[in-house]
Amino acid sequence: MGEVNTATVLEREDLAWFRDGPSLSVAARGAAAALARRVGFSGHRVAEVALAVTEAATNVHRHAVDGALLLRTVRAGDEAGVEFLTVDSGPGMTDVAAALADGASSAGTLGIGLGAVSRLADHFDLHSVPGRGTVMTARFWPRTGDGRAVVTPGEPTADGVTRPISGESVCGDAWAVRRVVGDGGGDPSALLIMLCDGLGHGPLAARASQAAVKAFHGAHDLRPEGALNAVHLALRGLRGGAVAVARIEPAAGRLLYCGVGNVSGFLVADGVRRALLSAPGIVGMHMRRLRTFEEPLPDHGALVMHSDGLTERWDPAALPGLLGHSPLVTAGQLLREAGVRRDDASVVVVNGAW
Repeated sequence: MGEVNTATVLEREDLAWFRDGPSLSVAARGAAAALARRVGFSGHRVAEVALAVTEAATNVHRHAVDGALLLRTVRAGDEAGVEFLTVDSGPGMTDVAAALADGASSAGTLGIGLGAVSRLADHFDLHSVPGRGTVMTARFWPRTGDGRAVVTPGEPTADGVTRPISGESVCGDAWAVRRVVGDGGGDPSALLIMLCDGLGHGPLAARASQAAVKAFHGAHDLRPEGALNAVHLALRGLRGGAVAVARIEPAAGRLLYCGVGNVSGFLVADGVRRALLSAPGIVGMHMRRLRTFEEPLPDHGALVMHSDGLTERWDPAALPGLLGHSPLVTAGQLLREAGVRRDDASVVVVNGAW
C-alpha cells in the first residue's frame, strides 16, 4: 500500500448554498464577510475573504450553467476558519493553468483573477472537465498581524458535502469522520466514516441525521457494526434513516463496511469503481442482523459514500484526474455530476488516506 499517513480530521459545518443569479456575488460576499467577522478574523482578513468569494461567485455567474456557491465553517481545535465551494455545469476550462495565471480574470469581475484567489487562501483546489463543469474550493484561516496563518493543519484525507432538497434550508443528510484510537487496533492512520440519510427531508430528517452524528462520535465499539448499532439506538423514536459505516485500516490494507438502507458505497481506482454491499432496512426502526464486509484497499484509490440524492450513474472514467484532487473537490464534482434536486444529497470522500 505504500507509506501510511496519519489522517488529518477537521470539523466542518455546511451553512448556506447560494444559487446562481444576478445577486449571487452580493449575497455570497455579504454572508462570507459576516461569517469571517463572527469567527474572529481581522478586518484585513475579512476583506480578503470577501474579495475572493466575490471573484469566485462572479466567475460562476458569468460563465457557468446551474452554478452555486456553498459557504461553510471549518475548525481545527480551537481555531475556526471559512471555506467555500463553487460547483457548476457548463463549458469547463480547457486550460486551468492559464485561468490561474496572473492577470487572467473574467470580464466583469473585480480583476484579481483566480490565481490571486488561490494566493489569498490557505488552501485552494480546482478541477475542471471541458464540456461538463468546474468545482473550486478555497479555505481561509485567521492571520497574525504579520500575515502568518494562526493554524496550519494538514490537508484532510476525508471530506464531504451536503445539499438540501430544493425549497428547504436544512439538509436531512449528514456525514462524519473520526480517527480510530483506543480500540487496540494499533494503527494511528485508521479512520471511521459514517453517512446518514434521514428519512424524508426537512427539519425532522435533519434532527435524525444529527442524532446519528452525535451517536457515531460517542460510540465506544469502533467496529462498523458497533458504531451502526449505536446509531440505531439513537434513532429510535426519530425518523430513522439509511446509514453506512466504513472503517479504513491503511496498515492492514483493508476496508470494513457495514450499511443498512440505500446509502451507496464504492471503492474507486484507475477509473473503475467497485460497489460495496448494504442490507435492506431502516436504522432506528427495523434492520436485520448486521454484517460487515471486508475489501482490500486499492492502490492510489478512494472511498466514496453517498445518499440517494445522487444517482449511481456517475463514471469515474469521465472525470479524468479527479482522484488527484482534494476530497472536497472530488465530492463536489460527484455532486455536480450525479446530484438531483428532488432530494437531500450528501457525499463523503476519503482520498489520500492510504
